[in-house]
Amino acid sequence: MNKKPEGVSTRGKTADNRLRRVDNFMLLYEPALLTRADGPFAQSMFVDLGYGFDPRTTLESAARFRKINPDLKILGVEIDKERVEAALPFADEKTLFRLGGFNLPLENGETVRLIRAFNVLRQYQEKDFVSAYDRLAEYVLPGGLMIEGTSTPFGSVWAANLVRRVESAQWSLEALVFSTNFHTGFDVEEFQTILPKNYIHRVVKGEPIFDFFEAWKRSAAETAFAKAFGLKQWFAASIDALSQKGFEVDCRKKWLSKGYLIWYL
Repeated sequence: MNKKPEGVSTRGKTADNRLRRVDNFMLLYEPALLTRADGPFAQSMFVDLGYGFDPRTTLESAARFRKINPDLKILGVEIDKERVEAALPFADEKTLFRLGGFNLPLENGETVRLIRAFNVLRQYQEKDFVSAYDRLAEYVLPGGLMIEGTSTPFGSVWAANLVRRVESAQWSLEALVFSTNFHTGFDVEEFQTILPKNYIHRVVKGEPIFDFFEAWKRSAAETAFAKAFGLKQWFAASIDALSQKGFEVDCRKKWLSKGYLIWYL
């Protein structure tokens, strides 16, 4: 196990169920990854990287994911020693808490199927983003996933990269995912404020993410009539319009009715 954690401590603030919609998305997106038990996946872990001042997000995820896989091993990782010590009373044989950073504190034979890294990388310089991703790819089994992004303080709105580990120990960017529970309404610009680190400074002319948001804003304006039927209906209509502009977004009701926009990249 690596001794010195790579990275810096986060503010660590969190709230009850802040990442519930992230977990619900993963349960809907690829439940088979959480239940997979063939070969090295039999004992592979879900890793909650940077869980914060207390282990609530890790424990909440354990309760959700174990509804479909009671034997799933879960590892909460924090770079702050005091936070790890505070979490240890909640540990058991399937729920672990360890000191670590981007060099995950795995023991011999341990592997990872899914990493969730939320509200972690936003505080870093963009130049550090790629190296952190490369480091994390070393630990994930081929076919595994990482969802990495940023949320508002209570998790009502979030945006995240969804990346898949490929055979060459690298990530393949699968999608950029946006989520809202509509508690704060529906405003496309709100998503811009919580973009992942690799996009937050790139919403400028000439960048694909700029074109995407400009098109989504136009689509929302064009479908504003749907607001009369509810925010969910307006959200869904705006994404249908976005699809017609040539963006590869998932227009299935299973996503739109729940406030998820998946843009495949």
